[in-house]
Amino acid sequence: MREQLNFDRGWMFHRGDILTPYPKNKGASYDSAKTQRMLWGPASIGYHTGTYATEAWRSVDLPHDYIIEGTIDEANNDALGFFTYDNAWYRKTFFLGQEDKDRRLTLLFDGVATHATVYVNGCLLKHNFCGYTSFEVDITDVAKFGEQNTVAVYVNTQHHEGWWYEGGGIYRHVWLTKTDLISINLWGVYVKPIKQSDTTWQVVAQTEIRNDTMSKRRVTLKGELLDPYGTPVATAHVTALVDLKDTRTLTYTFTVPTPALWSPTTPVQYTLRTHVFRGKDEVDTLDTKFGFRTVVLDPQKGLFINGEHCQIKGLCGHADFGLSGKAVPDNIHRYKVALMKEMGANGYRTSHYPQAQELMDALDEAGFLVMDEIRWFESSDEGKAQLEMLMKRDRNRPSVMFWSIGNEEPHHATEEGRRIARSLAAYAKKLDSTRYIMTAVAHTPEHATVFDELEVIGVNYNWGAYDAIHENYPNKPVLSSENGACGTTRGYYFPDNPQKAFFSAYDHDINDLFRSREYTWRFICDRKWMAGGYQWIAFEHRGEATWPRVCSQSGAIDLFMQKKDAFYQNQSYWTTTPMVHLLPHWNWQGRGGEPIKVFAYSNLSKLELFLNGKSQGVRHLSPIDHGEWVVPYEAGTLEVLAYEGERVVARDKRVTSGAPAKLMLQLENDDIHANGLDLAVVTCYVVDEEGNPVYDATCEVTFDTNGLGRIYSTGSDITDHTSLFLSTRTMRAGRIGVAVKVGNVAGALQVYASSSPLASACLTVNLTK
Repeated sequence: MREQLNFDRGWMFHRGDILTPYPKNKGASYDSAKTQRMLWGPASIGYHTGTYATEAWRSVDLPHDYIIEGTIDEANNDALGFFTYDNAWYRKTFFLGQEDKDRRLTLLFDGVATHATVYVNGCLLKHNFCGYTSFEVDITDVAKFGEQNTVAVYVNTQHHEGWWYEGGGIYRHVWLTKTDLISINLWGVYVKPIKQSDTTWQVVAQTEIRNDTMSKRRVTLKGELLDPYGTPVATAHVTALVDLKDTRTLTYTFTVPTPALWSPTTPVQYTLRTHVFRGKDEVDTLDTKFGFRTVVLDPQKGLFINGEHCQIKGLCGHADFGLSGKAVPDNIHRYKVALMKEMGANGYRTSHYPQAQELMDALDEAGFLVMDEIRWFESSDEGKAQLEMLMKRDRNRPSVMFWSIGNEEPHHATEEGRRIARSLAAYAKKLDSTRYIMTAVAHTPEHATVFDELEVIGVNYNWGAYDAIHENYPNKPVLSSENGACGTTRGYYFPDNPQKAFFSAYDHDINDLFRSREYTWRFICDRKWMAGGYQWIAFEHRGEATWPRVCSQSGAIDLFMQKKDAFYQNQSYWTTTPMVHLLPHWNWQGRGGEPIKVFAYSNLSKLELFLNGKSQGVRHLSPIDHGEWVVPYEAGTLEVLAYEGERVVARDKRVTSGAPAKLMLQLENDDIHANGLDLAVVTCYVVDEEGNPVYDATCEVTFDTNGLGRIYSTGSDITDHTSLFLSTRTMRAGRIGVAVKVGNVAGALQVYASSSPLASACLTVNLTK
């Protein structure tokens, strides 16, 4: 039966190329031109036991990003985050028993940045040319049984694929999979639920079966449909012959009465459990999650899920995490999705490449509407292979609404681009006929040629082009595939400052393309024919930087996981639970009487502002609006009340604090287990003697633990160029983000913070297995 084993532990790592002198005799040339070509150097079997093992190797566990461990230098590329990108080697030895001899053995690499070459037992098995696609390596024929095997991976980071921080290394999981020689192929199950009537659905299941034996085999598939509680609701089976050393796709159907439907508010999923039989022997089984839902995009009315109108309140996202780089633990993927949902979002765009399957799982479970995007707009064999990887992996996910085959390509407006789009769209339809195919157009969208070949029109920015596009393509749905990009710096309430590369935290236009969040959302809502949009961006990401800052500034959440004012502004547009958020802070000592601009974001229509109990006026808000006042500064309490009718239903306040007195620690995520893998995200802040937050605190803080975890990384200032992996950090704007790597022992993890002369803080995190 199938075994899928996590292969993340116990790798050896070497940063930098290793020069291996080539022998000068014919024998060496002859021997190295055979199957086991790597007879010396870091890809050879005995490298670490021979005379070559003199370099600085160290032990690492995956996921691993070694670029983030480096130093930041202004001379390096700003788009890539000012890091130095160099190459590296990974090695791992592993044992295979005699019982594995008659099985198919593969390694699945979820992601290696950027180009990867994989050797097993000195044999070259795979080149992978995209740092964002997953790839499988079949090691069956070169495996050794009853002894140790060696896998070596060479990583080349010199081939950049984007204008953002790309990192380097084996930054996602690796899996060793063992199956029978009759098995389900990788991503080989495709489930298509088709609504037949108001009460009945048909489920068409296609399963790609591998026969890696040396004879034709009769194979029987039995499928069980399990409801969200694991109860079988339907069964079906099919039998067919599969040729030797070949694959065959078998199809069978189920009828399901009145299933529970997946939607953004009820994200229920079913499971297809596929059993594979060779004769009477069950040889493989695989669970595949999917959901029942209908999706209709009306060119005049927008998006409908299960017949109900649903506006896309979406966010774009890069794959990195500010406190760990490209190597993101599974529980952080789930935490990021939870934060986006708290913000009120119901959509996510995987900009601009396939993202981790653990993130995709969380999006399915949270009910997000996903625009799933490939990296390369290319119809070459490699380009189609990358599209196939993405679609086969994700085509059962109920969250995936759109396949995006490109982003901001100049060829979107050329005849060559039309042909590329036509080829990719045709290929995509063979892989999945149930979702909409689109691309994200930014370069002269009014002249785009690709719109003729695609089912949905996606436009990035270019606000002046939408109405004409809708008029020219009245029968095609339109959405904003990217919008916003309104740069704001957490806690910075001054005008935009090019010297610091800071942006004002007040919502404002950056230029004619990067308009304010308020302008953007009003624009979308004023056009009922628009399906919604995806805002740039959920989280600040490294790269796309301007010295001295090291990251973008368009995120609603900052690089170190602190909510910005923009987070609450999105809540005011996208949520219905009464809320109001006030900005700025109220620590403006030395500016008595000076006028201070005050904003309040709320989803309520009536706001009243008070300073030290005196009303500063009432503001009546339209549905997409904010309250705004200019208030002469006076120390004390600034408070905003939000009304429903005459009743106060939400309030927020800012208090002028006294001198910093005490450190505080707050745990931000609760999905943490004593597994040696998870990160606990902790915020450190400062209060005065009265317990009021000191929003402008700038103290230096040292962090430690009691040993049930370790301080992994810290961050506060986006212009801080010291290592991320320090346990002492200077605070900017009253907040420090801390990542604590938990250990393997259950118990009370204690996290400590100290900064003389302030009172220290201690946080208890109860860890269970």
